[in-house]
Amino acid sequence: MTVHLPDGSTLAFGAATAAYQIEGAAAEDGRGPSIWDTFAQRPGATKDGRDGSVACDSYHRYEEDLDLVAGMNAAWYRFSVSWPRIMPEGTGRVETRGLDYYDRLVDAALARGINPTATLYHWDLPQALEDRGGWPVRETAEAFADYATVVHERLGDRVKVWATHNEPWCAAYLGYSAGVHAPGRKEGGAGHRAAHHLNLGHGLAAARLHEAGVTDLGIVHNLAPFWPETPEAAQAADELDAVRNRVWLGPLVDGAYDEGLLRVAPELADPTLVRDGDLDLVRGSADWIGVNYYTPFRPTLADPTLARHPEVEAYPGATPVSFVVREPRTDIGWEVDAYGLEELLVDTHKRTGLPIMVTENGAAYPDTSLDDQDRIGYLDDHIGATRRAREAGADVRGYIVWTLLDNFEWAEGYTKTFGVVHVDPTDLTRTPKASYHWLAAHIAASV
Repeated sequence: MTVHLPDGSTLAFGAATAAYQIEGAAAEDGRGPSIWDTFAQRPGATKDGRDGSVACDSYHRYEEDLDLVAGMNAAWYRFSVSWPRIMPEGTGRVETRGLDYYDRLVDAALARGINPTATLYHWDLPQALEDRGGWPVRETAEAFADYATVVHERLGDRVKVWATHNEPWCAAYLGYSAGVHAPGRKEGGAGHRAAHHLNLGHGLAAARLHEAGVTDLGIVHNLAPFWPETPEAAQAADELDAVRNRVWLGPLVDGAYDEGLLRVAPELADPTLVRDGDLDLVRGSADWIGVNYYTPFRPTLADPTLARHPEVEAYPGATPVSFVVREPRTDIGWEVDAYGLEELLVDTHKRTGLPIMVTENGAAYPDTSLDDQDRIGYLDDHIGATRRAREAGADVRGYIVWTLLDNFEWAEGYTKTFGVVHVDPTDLTRTPKASYHWLAAHIAASV
């Protein structure tokens, strides 16, 4: 059985994971090193000094994890494919053992009545490509299209809903401007160059996959609302919006980078970077769009009394700001405001006209017990916001919780837990939390 994008008659539910965060088996079956394997070895790169070499060991425990998805009554499982597991050098040789693993994963999901949706890139760039320049160079975009074709050729008979990139803003700007994510480069405008090649890689891959018959091809963005804290911060908020949101939506909808963005990011006006035809490939290339949402942003002009948010350096060229974070907050320090999701979904529908999936939403809370009522409150509020956006006319088809399992949370290491299932750090035993059981009941009542 294969299923296409939900039709929107009811709100579909699912759970999401990402390869580097859960799979482990980093050196098994021919997998090559990724930029996260390399970055996590740097002293101080992750809060606890740990990496994803074992993670949740889902490479070996995927059947157990899919049982958990089924037990939650979720119809959808969003996973990502590890590029270095498929093409260890980033280009050229294909590792069939890696493809075999995803074969098994997809078949096991379908056997449980779960619809698999595959994300092709969730930040684990093969280190070999980074060694040749990474996302700031054009070769990486071209290599991504080749890789996408290889994966689709193996899985496309069963997987019908595809996403090219997950949160390319993080890959570009946290990785190449702020340096807080892999590969850890702090090179300012290199983030803009990386952003263009991520757009181009999506466009090249989308053309290949559409030609191969894919009809449900999307891209997943962590779009964000920017609510200026003072009138004086309005211009800065517009610049932040340009780098966070319009750098992606402009090419996708209009085939162009707008003038406000180009003032902040003059690199994107360079004809040797943005070549004729590049943005034509991106325009109209998505059949749906994924929205990941966690928190709104309240910029104020740089205030020495406020702590500078670590993401400020991820907006190269924008007016320096501080971010005001109101209460309540999650354990990772993010403000909780479900209205931001409702507004974002309505605005994204108006801007793109595309079907929308909430592809990630969830919260990190300290799990001193399995009775995570704070997470239940967060999920309840945000599912409610999703339903209100649908009532307001936004074509939102599904809500996918982040995340199934407590896992490797990137630069936070294992210090922040987003899972609705607890994973014991010593023996990796999975134990559903109260939020898991709440979601299972909520989904069952929604069918």
